[in-house]
Amino acid sequence: MSQQINPPYVWRIKLKTFIALWFFLSVILPPARISLAQITERKPKASDPAEHTFPALGASAEQKVPVAWNRYYDHAGLGAILARLHKAFPELTKLYSIGKSYQKRDIWCLEVTARPAPIATGRRVSLTAGQMPEVGSNWCGVGDPNRKPGMYIDGNIHGNEIQAGEVVAYTGWYLCHQYGRLEKVTALLNDRVFYLLPTINPDGRDFWIHGGQFARSGMEPTDDDRDGLMDEDDCEDLNGDGFIAQMRKKDPQGRFKLHPDYPKYLMVRARPDEPGQYTLLGWEGIDNDGDGRINEDGPGGYDLNRNWAYDWQPDYIQHGAKDYPFSQPETRAVAEFVLAHPNIAASQSYHNSGGMILRSPGREGGPMRNEDEQVLVVIAERGEKILPFYRSMITWKDLYTVWGGEDDWFYAGRGILSFTNELWTPKNLYKTADQPSDEDEAAFIEYVLLGDGAIPWGEYDHPTYGKIEIGGQKKQWGRIPPSFLLEEELHRNMAFTLYHADMMPLLRISDIETEKLADDLFRIWVTVENQRLIPTRTAQDVANHISPPDVVSIRGDQLDVLSAGRVTDRFFKRIEAVKRRPHRVELDTIGGMSAAHVQFVVKGKGSFTVTVDSAKGGVHTKSSTLPGQT
Repeated sequence: MSQQINPPYVWRIKLKTFIALWFFLSVILPPARISLAQITERKPKASDPAEHTFPALGASAEQKVPVAWNRYYDHAGLGAILARLHKAFPELTKLYSIGKSYQKRDIWCLEVTARPAPIATGRRVSLTAGQMPEVGSNWCGVGDPNRKPGMYIDGNIHGNEIQAGEVVAYTGWYLCHQYGRLEKVTALLNDRVFYLLPTINPDGRDFWIHGGQFARSGMEPTDDDRDGLMDEDDCEDLNGDGFIAQMRKKDPQGRFKLHPDYPKYLMVRARPDEPGQYTLLGWEGIDNDGDGRINEDGPGGYDLNRNWAYDWQPDYIQHGAKDYPFSQPETRAVAEFVLAHPNIAASQSYHNSGGMILRSPGREGGPMRNEDEQVLVVIAERGEKILPFYRSMITWKDLYTVWGGEDDWFYAGRGILSFTNELWTPKNLYKTADQPSDEDEAAFIEYVLLGDGAIPWGEYDHPTYGKIEIGGQKKQWGRIPPSFLLEEELHRNMAFTLYHADMMPLLRISDIETEKLADDLFRIWVTVENQRLIPTRTAQDVANHISPPDVVSIRGDQLDVLSAGRVTDRFFKRIEAVKRRPHRVELDTIGGMSAAHVQFVVKGKGSFTVTVDSAKGGVHTKSSTLPGQT
């Protein structure tokens, strides 16, 4: 039986509901509406976003020199980056020109290393093991920059291979910002010196960036077609759209047709049994000199990477070699710089493209000592892991023959272990080990770049060909990475080069042991360790007497050195004695990840100092006292 609800009670519930609704509509809702209006008019503060960042791994939180590494810079732009780095990090850098190009542009070098700071307080501060210095702090113990093992890095010897310049500049930027923050970078700059030359062909770089199509060469005028004129018939931007693109002509006798799926980007060859639609006419241009050819004699026309003084061959054997080795101011400036810096122990050059880690020799049968190749192979194997889809290769065997190349001069002529990286591989477009097809690349332009990578085809009346079409892929496509993949390319290649630099000789006098033979007569055993992979002198260096031998010497105010020698067997203590000047022992080399042992027989008392002097390993000293002395 249901219960009856008291009518007065029901009335009270309705009254309370009415009051609550009235309160919401008249008191709560109007201010809320006002608040919403106010919110829509509010905007975030226009402060500097850099003050509100959280750093991703691989970047420092504070960037004294902000640089956008998703774009390319001309010679002046690269110079400005180097100048700002030098201004922001004067205690780590020196900036100077090593020479001038044919068109009188400076070839800039940024020298990066930790330097003893000027002593302003009257006392020096030394670092303890594992201690990290602050940039700008007053401290010592980093050594003379001119005597540290040197890592030489250059880029852009071919003018159109522009990302090479960004890799080198990025290396300097990264080293400066990470010093004092990352232990590895700090150790590198304490123990090594980096010579960074972003572009050694600034003329070619600027020509390509500011409109030129073919700029592999330097810019000295050359008669490519042997008609008595120089640089008289280059490509032109005929339609004035700011690009030099391809030309094609609708032609029923042509052998090319539009790709069925990507007609905006690709032309394909017609089958032998079907008619074509187009004839391809090459790059945009006209017959400037009336010789019946188009674009056959552009600026330059030689190859700076065939102009080096080892295995150089004349032009009829090696195209582009120019008149004689080091005939060009750019290659000569680099050679003179390297000769003036005998501490350079490793080198790296950056080119494009193909994803390659190249090493000498450039010709079959060219110089490469087995001991040195083993070291290069180990470094390159690490490089293949640091650089996905890059391959370790020998130039002549896996690519093509090069006469008079830079790598061969560095290694065969100077005994320096060197690599050339061919930057960028299309495999990075889809992060796959398979080479992308033409269709894959066209799809990348269409769906990832949203069409930015191609120039729409448009009609043009050509003085020779009549009505044609101009368009196709932009020159930025193919050999250089798009913006969002560029920074990864820069960092990974830099990381490989820093690994190479870290493998340069790292010497330490690890042990000094004394043995008393008689009154005031002592035998002193010295152990010198090389804690890295690269020897102080390569086998090529030793065989050709390129740099002086390493020297271990001893001195003391109250010391007479009676004899000395190199320890050939440290267990049986067999000695190969020196024949003269017993206070010093010359060593051919101190091998990688090994040690050299030296013995001195001395008479006297008191303290003494042992010094190791190595052209590519630096200068190191350690002091001790003879037994029984205070």
